[in-house]
Amino acid sequence: MSIDELKAEVLRLDPQTRAYLARELLASLDTLSEAEIEKLWLDEAIRRDEELSSGAAQAYPADEVLDRARARRK
Repeated sequence: MSIDELKAEVLRLDPQTRAYLARELLASLDTLSEAEIEKLWLDEAIRRDEELSSGAAQAYPADEVLDRARARRK
């Protein structure tokens, strides 16, 4: 089963069950070593860089993003 298939299946669960599963998954990350955590962050940085390079994602200046976020809170 692929990640996308698993995600689709999990999203069919009721909200209480999804919340329980989310807590369990997050708790499982607490046992990672520093090296494993660093690898995950590096993998994420590479993924984001590839999205920017391919045009799948667009970067915005931090002040612009913060201004938009503040405007949404009002």
